[in-house]
Amino acid sequence: MNFTRGQAWGLLTEYNKEPFHLRHALTVEGVMRYFAQALGYGGETDFWGIAGLLHDLDFEQFPEQHCIKAAELMQAQGLDARLIHAVVSHGYGITADVRPEHEMEKVLFATDELTGLIGAAALMRPSKSVQDMEAKSVKKKFKDKKFAAGCSREVIQQGADMLGWTLDELIEKTILAMRVDEQAINKAMG
Repeated sequence: MNFTRGQAWGLLTEYNKEPFHLRHALTVEGVMRYFAQALGYGGETDFWGIAGLLHDLDFEQFPEQHCIKAAELMQAQGLDARLIHAVVSHGYGITADVRPEHEMEKVLFATDELTGLIGAAALMRPSKSVQDMEAKSVKKKFKDKKFAAGCSREVIQQGADMLGWTLDELIEKTILAMRVDEQAINKAMG
């Protein structure tokens, strides 16, 4: 893939301006890079990261066409079909009928909503950080359907199931993944 991280950031910021969306994209990028390494796909770390960075490419401007419009935008750029499939498949059963097939796509599907839930839970902590967060705190928030209500618990559980992981494993691993880049993301976002 000849599409660089810098080019991906340029494409993302062409369609996204809101700091919340940019922070989420950076978070998911970092999580995907972490999992690429942790799951033995080190040679594809950049690919996994770019998929994470671009997963919500269309959401800010085209929320009603989420994932569908992303595919169009990415095809117009001549991007790799694997990358387009990964981005579209994270909306499986919600906005798209493209099923996550590769382990990378399953990780993206599973962690997208979960990073939002973990991020919201972190903001409730005195530290406002995932650095001192434990999985049991997230699990408690997971059970409270009113907390971060926009984060689909069903999608998170479905993602864990796709990966063959327990919900606890998915939460623990995603917290670890989010810890890696949290300070860099905070600095980048000001």
